Amino acid sequence: MASRMLWASRAASYLRISVFQRGFSTVLKDLKYADSHEWVKVNGNSATIGITDHAQDHLGDVVYVELPEVGAAVKQGDSFGAVESVKATSDVNSPVSGKVVEVNEELNNSPALVNSSPYENGWIIKVEMKDAGELKNLMDSEAYSKFCEEEDSKH
Repeated sequence: MASRMLWASRAASYLRISVFQRGFSTVLKDLKYADSHEWVKVNGNSATIGITDHAQDHLGDVVYVELPEVGAAVKQGDSFGAVESVKATSDVNSPVSGKVVEVNEELNNSPALVNSSPYENGWIIKVEMKDAGELKNLMDSEAYSKFCEEEDSKH
C-alpha cells in the first residue's frame, strides 16, 4: 500500500509540473480571438464576448467585472469595460463593432465565473454585430495558441 501511495505522489507531482509548463490554458476551436485576449463566438449576427482562459489565468482571481450598459455602442479594439482581479485591473476590448444587446448580470454577484468558466458561464457581453467582415482581423484557435506561446516565451 505504501508503494502505491509513493507512486501516486510521484505521478501527481509529475503531472503538476507538466501542466505548469504548458504555458497557457484552454483554447476552443469554434471561437475567434483578439490579440488583447478576448474571444468571440458568432451565431448569425450575434456575437458573445468574454476574456480567454489564458487571460483569466494571468489575471488571477477576478473580484469585479465592469459591465457596459445595454444599448451601448462598441468598436473593434476599443475598451468597453474592465476586469479587476487580486493582481490587477485590465481593460476588456471588443473584438467586433456593434451594439450591446445583453450583459451577463451574473457577473455582478459572481465575478469569479470569469475564472471558473471563461467560455461558458463567464461570458461578458452579447453584441449585435455591425460588420461581420471584422472577423477577418481576428485569430482562429491555432493562430491564437501560437500567439500565446510566443507571448509567454518573452516573459
